[in-house]
Amino acid sequence: MLSLVPTPIGNIGDVSLRSIELLREADILLCEDTRFTKKLIHILKERYSAVFKENQEFISLHSHNESEFIAKLEVSFFDKEIVYVSDAGMPGISDPGQALVSYCIENSIKYDVLPGANAVLTAFVASGFVETQMLFFGFLDHKGTSRSVGLQKALHNGFTTILYESPHRLEKLLLEIQDEEPKREIFLAKELTKKYQKYFRGTATEALKELDGNFRGEWVVVISSGEAQADSAITQKDILELDLPKKIQAKLISKITGENTKACYQRLLTL
Repeated sequence: MLSLVPTPIGNIGDVSLRSIELLREADILLCEDTRFTKKLIHILKERYSAVFKENQEFISLHSHNESEFIAKLEVSFFDKEIVYVSDAGMPGISDPGQALVSYCIENSIKYDVLPGANAVLTAFVASGFVETQMLFFGFLDHKGTSRSVGLQKALHNGFTTILYESPHRLEKLLLEIQDEEPKREIFLAKELTKKYQKYFRGTATEALKELDGNFRGEWVVVISSGEAQADSAITQKDILELDLPKKIQAKLISKITGENTKACYQRLLTL
């Protein structure tokens, strides 16, 4: 049997009793990072006096070897108690796990997924944005047209949208949002459940001022819902770079974003 077991995203106290039980009884632990899992088990032994099965096997299973690993699997592998754990949070959310579940479904293998700590939902609730429909985009591409298109979709899909961002690119993301949607309200959650957890809500400009160059840590970015736009490879930035009168630019932008043309024109006058 396969069990997907969530792990705390920061505070070890968030581990569930069911998670400890399955980790204790596992024959084989599939780990996004075996070092992290071994450290987690050591803490559980020390803090909760948990007794684990002897001779547990730890196997590395991450995004770089997942396809190759699954291609070599045999159904009999799951005759034992198999547990998959990611570094932190829910397996399958910006981490491996879904392909394992798919394999089990295709081969009629019994599996279970435990609920647990999750940065996406934690940040979504903490944002206080009352739009209850949301989309999770994970990490945007690092650069190029695909990043620009991804950001446009994140900003103009009509839903509260959640992104993950590294400390190395958070400033870049905030500057991009400031350029595209200077009045859009966003919510930042840093190091969720950890010692230096931090919340911030405001515009991208206000966030840049508040952080003042300190972008260290793991970040979740929640973007409040805006007007939905049609799916287009042309972005607002592309239009603004064209040598066109602002009235024409406003009409074109309104076509791809759904924004009122007059309101868009007034906004462009302030740029």
